[in-house]
Amino acid sequence: MSHPGAAAAAAVATDPPPPSPSPPPALPPVVEWPEGGVLTRDWVAALASTLDWCSRHLPADRLPTLLPSALVQRLVLAAAAILHREPNLVRVDPRPGQSVVVVGDLHGQLHDVIFLLRDAGFPSEERIFVFNGDYVDRGAWGLESLLLLLAWKVLLPNCVFLLRGNHESKYCTSVYGFEQEVMAKYKDQGPQVYRKFLRCFEDLPLATIIAGCVYTAHGGIFRGTIVLPSKRSKKGKKGRKNKADFAVDPTSMRLGSLDELLKARRTVLDPPWEGQNLIPGDVLWSDPSLEMGLSPNNERGIGLLWGPDITQEFLRTNNLKLIIRSHEGPDARDKRHDLLGMDKGYTIDHEVECGKLITLFSAPDYPQFQASEERYNNCGAYIVLSSPDFATPVFHSFEAVKPRPPAHPFYDFEDVIDSDEELNLDAMDSGTSSQ
Repeated sequence: MSHPGAAAAAAVATDPPPPSPSPPPALPPVVEWPEGGVLTRDWVAALASTLDWCSRHLPADRLPTLLPSALVQRLVLAAAAILHREPNLVRVDPRPGQSVVVVGDLHGQLHDVIFLLRDAGFPSEERIFVFNGDYVDRGAWGLESLLLLLAWKVLLPNCVFLLRGNHESKYCTSVYGFEQEVMAKYKDQGPQVYRKFLRCFEDLPLATIIAGCVYTAHGGIFRGTIVLPSKRSKKGKKGRKNKADFAVDPTSMRLGSLDELLKARRTVLDPPWEGQNLIPGDVLWSDPSLEMGLSPNNERGIGLLWGPDITQEFLRTNNLKLIIRSHEGPDARDKRHDLLGMDKGYTIDHEVECGKLITLFSAPDYPQFQASEERYNNCGAYIVLSSPDFATPVFHSFEAVKPRPPAHPFYDFEDVIDSDEELNLDAMDSGTSSQ
């Protein structure tokens, strides 16, 4: 009769040896500006791979070892120079055979951005991308996400269009994490890198019209400027007239025109919530409503609320069929019981005689950091528009890439205000940057 211990020893002896530990992943090369200064698809693909690798294997403050500050600043400035030349309202006119992919909020969720680009098909001469703002804040990889999109913009300036979101501002990035993210990752060089991003934010266009029939903007529509002279000018020295002072009439509100949008001054760090130059703030912060009419967005303290009748007027007046806006994720819609939730990554908010209003949100399982264990578990989505009828959207919902690499939140997500509500308007600076 064999001894139990001997049998156990024999079994152990015949078991396969434990697998050897996996070797550490190979360190990618340091990202350098391409020789000759011209970006290629291979360079952008290598950048995406390096950013992904760094997010999984490097502490945040080690990012500059592979992505030097000088490289980041050069890329941001190269993209800003292109963006600066674009008008407030960009006309995107696809050639035969070109489709257009429209993308909503991304909020620093790098791995979902990489997935979306691959799933939709990368930007190319056959596929135009329109990104509808909010690249940074709340997520842990806003810097990496925006850099990747800026690289695509430099590579294919006529096939990639980046619009501004309300989070591309000094105020929001100081509250929701992007400023702290840049400082944590670039330490002593952080202030300089952050200033370059702020300068780039000012250059981002506000809206597009796609194929002559689709309007896209981060928040939505905007009011017209109604200005009344506050005083008659009096003669100054040597008989010259002083300029009259002007003030916006607070009692009047009307729908703005595309011509007014084109003429608005967009190069402001924080779009003003009062004064004459209200169009950028409206475009970035406004929300749809089921209530008729046009009214101040008191919940946010900036921008407008507009009803189905205003959507109808905007579409009819401008000979459009579709509005695609973003700006509201599952947390925002959780507080708005009059509108649909954001579980699929999109909602159809208004259906009127002339067309539709759609809200598009492209950050799945958002926000990345939440104070409670219960999550929204929302899908993200993107829209594909194709000929012959670009006003008929095809929706593509997708789930978050899991598991996310461990990451540090760069803002106090437990205490910070939700859904960009109750803004400290006094802290919002309406001036331009000096950098």
